[in-house]
Amino acid sequence: MKVLFAASEALPFAMSGGLADVAGALPKALRKRVIGCRVVMPLYETVSEELRSQMRFITSITVPVAWRRQYCGIFEAKVGSVTYYLLDNQYYFKRPNLYGYYDDAERYAFFSRAVLEILPYIDFKPDIIHCNDWQTGMVPVYLNMFYKFDPFYADIKTVFTIHNIQYQGKYGHDLLEDVLGLPKENSDVVDYDGCVNIMKGAIMCCDKITTVSPTYSKEILDPYYSHGLDYVLKDKQDRLTGIVNGIDVDVYNPETDAMIFKNFSASDMSGKAVNKAELQKALKLPQRADVPLIGIVSRLVEHKGFDLVKAVFEELLQEDVQFAILGSGEWTYETFFYEMSKKYPEKVGLKLGFVPDLAHKIYAGADIFLMPSKSEPCGLAQMVALRYGTIPIVRETGGLNDTIKDSGDGVGNGFTFKNYNAHEMKDTILRAVDGYKNKEGWGILKNRAVSCDNSWNASAGSYISLYKELLAK
Repeated sequence: MKVLFAASEALPFAMSGGLADVAGALPKALRKRVIGCRVVMPLYETVSEELRSQMRFITSITVPVAWRRQYCGIFEAKVGSVTYYLLDNQYYFKRPNLYGYYDDAERYAFFSRAVLEILPYIDFKPDIIHCNDWQTGMVPVYLNMFYKFDPFYADIKTVFTIHNIQYQGKYGHDLLEDVLGLPKENSDVVDYDGCVNIMKGAIMCCDKITTVSPTYSKEILDPYYSHGLDYVLKDKQDRLTGIVNGIDVDVYNPETDAMIFKNFSASDMSGKAVNKAELQKALKLPQRADVPLIGIVSRLVEHKGFDLVKAVFEELLQEDVQFAILGSGEWTYETFFYEMSKKYPEKVGLKLGFVPDLAHKIYAGADIFLMPSKSEPCGLAQMVALRYGTIPIVRETGGLNDTIKDSGDGVGNGFTFKNYNAHEMKDTILRAVDGYKNKEGWGILKNRAVSCDNSWNASAGSYISLYKELLAK
């Protein structure tokens, strides 16, 4: 079985969010299960010279983009056991950022078409092309419309994974022929609510649809979560399944992590106390072992639940607690937490921005990790926190619901609340703070947390089963 994993970003070459983690880790896990899996992605300007020096030029071709043809250089690189193909076009990808340009639709229409065009020129003909988010959403559309009649492509299947349904690739109808290159008679495939919707096209044309957690696959059938695509997904519900993401347990390993203050293990967690004390020191908080330290590593935006946090934050600060906060996002929340850090310097340690080194230190040094998201397709931070013996508090949504169970039943690995309500969240935080005071019980809970297996092994097995089912049809 051969799988080509098509993604707009992948570690270690380019990253803006969780997709890069998945595209860097899942193919590696599939390779360990003797599945032929390679990755194809754009060659961005931001790819480092060190990584570029390891690339091998294969050839160059031209790729149709509507009525014109564009250059595409094909480069190959190996990272560990995984082969990557990086597709070069400086007009589209020689830019300081990955996304956010006026011509993103054209950039990723080019990339999607190039994914198919390169196949005769590489030594890897896939049985399945696994596409991810709207940036690769035109791959199933183009395959069905332009390539299926060619014997070389006839048996190739497509899987489309929705990492976040909020971002659908919506554009005006004027792009249909001139940019996407679709005849008007086929416009219904991507037509949605008076515009072009690339994710809709992928859902209509792919052979299997996956999301990044089982709960999220059910949630997106509800208009509250679907951002308008519930009716399309309900029509294709027989193709839809949810597989929870894993984490890279080599990157997030308290025994070997070079970014934390002191390594520790599941069998000897004494080093966690050192990480807590050093984290408090780094954030200019009083170094107290007895106070619960609540960590937050997140984008500071409303859908991550920060309207709830803002509503009750000062009430929480009346308790004997500390917060270690790392993130950036909406001005409202950045300003709020900055003001709180100045007003309560002994209780709020804040770093605005994203600093990977500090993120690891918070995972390792905090006692509790807060993720009160309004929606969360999968979430990785809660699983990373478990790996470091830091107990998550989450809202029961998406992947948070699939990976964290309330410890009130004596077997759970964290604390959860159901409704999107600030005081319900506050009550859950206070339950965790009370639990922290019971040192014996908290020790049992930490041991339960670090024993959770959120590696890619289980998830890779689920994907393999999905691939086998698809190829058996």
